[in-house]
Amino acid sequence: MEGKRKKILIIGGVAAGPKAAARARRCDPGAEITIVEEGSFLSYAGCGMPFYIGGMVEKHEELMATPVGVVRDAAFFRNVKDINVLTGTRAEAIDRENKTVRVTNLATNETYDLPYDKLVLATGSKPVRPPIPGVDLAGVYTLGNLEEARAVRRAVEQGARRVVIIGGGLIGLELADTLGTKAGITIVEMMDHVLPTLLDPELSVLVERVLRGKGVQLFLGSRVERIEGDGNGAVARVVTTAGSFDADLVVVAAGVRPRVELAREAGLELGETGAIKVNEYLQTSDPDIYAGGDCVENIHLISGRPVYTPMGSVANRHGRVIGDNVAGGRDTFPGVLGTAILKVFEMNIGRTGLSESEARRLGYRVESFICPAPDRAHFYPGSKPVIIKLVADASTRKLLGAQILGPGDVNKRLDVMVAALSMGATVEQLATFDLAYAPPFSTALDPLTHAANCLRNKLDGRARSINPLEVKKRLAAGEDFVLLDVRTPAEFNEVRLPYPNVVFIPLGKLRERAKELPKDREIIVFCKVSLRGWEAQTILESLGFTNVSFFEGGIAAWPFELDTSPRRS
Repeated sequence: MEGKRKKILIIGGVAAGPKAAARARRCDPGAEITIVEEGSFLSYAGCGMPFYIGGMVEKHEELMATPVGVVRDAAFFRNVKDINVLTGTRAEAIDRENKTVRVTNLATNETYDLPYDKLVLATGSKPVRPPIPGVDLAGVYTLGNLEEARAVRRAVEQGARRVVIIGGGLIGLELADTLGTKAGITIVEMMDHVLPTLLDPELSVLVERVLRGKGVQLFLGSRVERIEGDGNGAVARVVTTAGSFDADLVVVAAGVRPRVELAREAGLELGETGAIKVNEYLQTSDPDIYAGGDCVENIHLISGRPVYTPMGSVANRHGRVIGDNVAGGRDTFPGVLGTAILKVFEMNIGRTGLSESEARRLGYRVESFICPAPDRAHFYPGSKPVIIKLVADASTRKLLGAQILGPGDVNKRLDVMVAALSMGATVEQLATFDLAYAPPFSTALDPLTHAANCLRNKLDGRARSINPLEVKKRLAAGEDFVLLDVRTPAEFNEVRLPYPNVVFIPLGKLRERAKELPKDREIIVFCKVSLRGWEAQTILESLGFTNVSFFEGGIAAWPFELDTSPRRS
């Protein structure tokens, strides 16, 4: 006699849900699998919405398509996957005792129960909608789903040219990038820097310089007080603590929160972050209910602490693990590193692991280093710079995190760092990785290798360096020290630091001209990328100077004022 078909019910049809369904079908061809989705669109790339809005993706259906162009709609799941999909259907409540879910058809208002043997919660996240007066005016959006993305694109196509983005995080900056050539962009961010949860401040400032260079108005450390209408129910301006800005379109990109109402009302355990707590098998506190994607919290692989990291990549990995397990497997999900990457105009930006700020808050004894380098051989056409910041535990020399940005190849180095952090690598181990080299792809010592070696020198006490942000603070405070520029005359003529305490002595002349420098004052050396700065430190120390350091990253990573006015040799 044929056995009873296992009933797998999945709530949520965007990322983790469809992935879990597809994997479960491969693992259990006989299961009865149903997806319940409140919206009308299925299995779409939510992370692609800014690129659709900006026109880089022509049709919204492309965000729902397979790599061969087949749209993943209800018919696709039914005919290709033998998966039943109920769109326009809202899950109302979970009856754990009877193993049913009450659902409502939003078109007919019909309510009925769906039974399950295994239940998957892939309810995702919802945009934070701050309690700002006027936030419900027409023309104010949150990009919570594909329907809103289509509405924003229509507004731009119909002539919206003054766009205010509330929030300077990943989505806000991606939207500024894709709309930057179509509209005037103003970003209002309540924190002191953009990407405040991704980057340390000295690297955020480099991103801010790129944004301002592209005409984006930035108002940082500013709070939105209200959104005003035009008298007809449509947005007209945004009033902030930094001033008032006319607006045809407002996008609230202030982050997201996990959708946990179903789980909470069903008595499932929530974690420290407010998201659903799951074990390594992605089971909730009810072993017959699994959860994945933006509605759950993860364990950070470095700190071991619960974190909330809503990312499409994580959701898809969750979906595969859940699909295995609801079909009888025992797959596990170890955790996350908080890896993220984005493009802002010509700058690629990525991070993984802990930032220096996060590591210090968690109590680590931190050492870090900022290292610029070309992404491939400097003589090879198309070589572009990247700036790498490595963060390590000074007590164990284990790597804690990395931030990498620049117009060069960031993605390759970021993924190498993901592997290094996942294996618990030390700085020494990273420095000895046998990375691929040929001039079209890298330098003989990859930028990561170079950055690791620089951090080794600092950990060993050989290199004494300080952060460029610290240099700027000390300049602003009027502290007494010498800024020694050891670049070539040609470099000096092209660009300079505009401060009166700068002394210019090329590295090749330093030994013979060192007597021009005071031994009783602090000397901070710099060059283009900091390599010659360190060499200058060693030279001066060999000549009896006792208070010498260099600032990391040199001119290449200096995010503040520069003098580029013509100068005669």
